[in-house]
Amino acid sequence: MKLIDTHSHIYGEEFDGDIAQVIERAKASGVEKIFLPNIDLSTVERLLFLAKTDAEMFSCMIGLYPGSVTGEVERQLDEILPYVKLSSTKAIGEIGLDFYWSRDFYEEQIHAFKTQLQWSKNMNNIPFSIHCRKAFDEILRCLKEDGRESFNGVFHCFSGDISQANKVLEMGFYLGIGGVLTFKNAHLVDVIKNIPLSNIVLETDAPYLAPVPHRGKRNEPSFVRIVAEKIAEIKNITLEEVAEITSFNAERMMKLC
Repeated sequence: MKLIDTHSHIYGEEFDGDIAQVIERAKASGVEKIFLPNIDLSTVERLLFLAKTDAEMFSCMIGLYPGSVTGEVERQLDEILPYVKLSSTKAIGEIGLDFYWSRDFYEEQIHAFKTQLQWSKNMNNIPFSIHCRKAFDEILRCLKEDGRESFNGVFHCFSGDISQANKVLEMGFYLGIGGVLTFKNAHLVDVIKNIPLSNIVLETDAPYLAPVPHRGKRNEPSFVRIVAEKIAEIKNITLEEVAEITSFNAERMMKLC
């Protein structure tokens, strides 16, 4: 059985003390591939260093995270772009919009998102990972203005309703589903019931959003199996079926197959 964690920040300082053990636990749980999404210039070298330790296990996503955008967004984008163009970069991410805490740098975030969408276009439609928090309408508007009829990418940590899910799926995106699905009274259960498994990829967003029974603790890639088990329970199918289809989806999205 093969599992893929499509979104994991295990290059971060939170894992400095036991990264080898974290990777071994992931492998023991069936995880064969981990996608590493970047945050900003301060994280990219750590990400690339980890990725080079095991090219079969890790795939790089490089981009500028919306929460890192400042008034110097042009400089930030110029600094990140050379890393996006590296041959080891398989996707642009994580990119998007985040207005949960503040709408400061609203225009700068929009500009950064649109610029990185254009990078995707210029690089033969390389896939991208979208971070969307309190910004769904703005994200959709930017995507429509982009002009492509369909996209190849993922709405990371999808937290919308079924109506929003259908809009995303119509545009060609996958839904990234992680530990939030296991939380008490999670409305995502209804979404998972009503969308095909062919539109889902698994993720952890480690070290954040650990699934029950680890909620509140550090998340790690081995816990993606718990998410897969929850999807299997909701859809009344086998864990093996969830693993097979979601892994195929992830590899197809990242053009690995």
